[in-house]
Amino acid sequence: MAQVLTEFDTIAAISTPIGEGGISIVRLSGDAAVTIANVLFKGADLAKVPSHTIHYGHLVVPDSGQVIDEVMVTVMRAPKTFTREDIIEINCHGGIVVTNRILQLLLQNGARMADPGEFTKRAFVHGRIDLTQAESTMDLIRAKTDQSRALAVNQLAGKLLARIRRLRQELLDTLANVEVNIDYPEYDADTVTASQMQATAKQVRTEISQLLATASEGKILRNGLATAIVGRPNVGKSSLLNYLTHSEQAIVTDVAGTTRDTLEASISVDGIPLELIDTAGIRKTADKVEKIGVARSEQALARADLILLLIDASQPLSAEDRELLAKTSQKKRIVILNKTDLGTAITAESIKAMAVSPVIAVSVLHEANLAALAAEIKTLFFQGIKNHHEEVLVSNQRQVSLLTKASDQLQEVITALEAGTPVDLAQIDFTGAWETLGEITGESAPDELITQLFSQFCLGK
Repeated sequence: MAQVLTEFDTIAAISTPIGEGGISIVRLSGDAAVTIANVLFKGADLAKVPSHTIHYGHLVVPDSGQVIDEVMVTVMRAPKTFTREDIIEINCHGGIVVTNRILQLLLQNGARMADPGEFTKRAFVHGRIDLTQAESTMDLIRAKTDQSRALAVNQLAGKLLARIRRLRQELLDTLANVEVNIDYPEYDADTVTASQMQATAKQVRTEISQLLATASEGKILRNGLATAIVGRPNVGKSSLLNYLTHSEQAIVTDVAGTTRDTLEASISVDGIPLELIDTAGIRKTADKVEKIGVARSEQALARADLILLLIDASQPLSAEDRELLAKTSQKKRIVILNKTDLGTAITAESIKAMAVSPVIAVSVLHEANLAALAAEIKTLFFQGIKNHHEEVLVSNQRQVSLLTKASDQLQEVITALEAGTPVDLAQIDFTGAWETLGEITGESAPDELITQLFSQFCLGK
């Protein structure tokens, strides 16, 4: 049974991370928000103050008058709030004890503990945002780079919503004509209606394909690019990791096999989020511990979106280098010829003759030509996207799955009509595509899906 939102409950939660800090914010939303806060607040009558104003005072225990904290209380009245309900935000000192004490007082005086994501869920239920904007709210919180922030802001502004709604309206307009034809068969407009339905299905499917073409870029900006740094021992993998992270995460020595396990770090390279994995040198070894490290390196290589394959340019190509070139040939990769400061026994041209991959020559030690790395990553993954701030990108698997389903349904319509199937039968898949697109925005999404989606949000959001 779907969870029912009790709209008349007033909910409360801590909306800032738990821990010591300058301030914490405890949020209330619901019809009784002002009334509950007024019982605890001493400084102004919150029932009489104008909306969207902030007031200085103290939070006290009602029975004893004990002062809990010196606070600033913001009053925001419906409907011009995030949830379209009355909202109170209590800015208190950022200690764990004081913040929890205030929350407990609110719960003791009539508020209910909010479920994860319930503030955002109420914004959705009350029509302030759609599901794509709700998802972008969490994406904005989790954004790791300016590019991923820009994508979330784009979605939050409703650009994907507007695109989906326009496509649904085009389907709906055609469905209306079909219904007229079915209701008034004496006009014998089957041919015209089938032609119109087929044309609309093709047009909408083309636009869906354009959206799906952005999915890989959207996924990268949202989740980061899983990037494995691979190579035989002592080619500079750990030095590259240290350079990219601006830290000394990995031990660097001239002893081969120093890295025995994978090391991971999250970084941004020119706005592109990378989930870096520095792997142990891949080679045949009798060392039991190093064998485990090599096995984990193989696993990291298999799941990576991007391979940074390092080769020592100062030495002739080894059998291990050739094996790694062959092993990574089906992956998106950049071959990095390192240690060019020691001379060049291998050239970029010789590697390009062996493998179709971008090749850059660098010296990690002297930080030479490493800026070229970001340019090559952009070329590999973002060729079709001119401006992440302006274009509509599909950014998560739920949206991709539903767009793919709608595209398949429209293809069924096209195939059926080309085979001479009656319009009223083809209409079933046509209507299904309209409903599937509505699941993306939440306009036709089942309650179970909505509940599951918002349960992934953090408490207090």
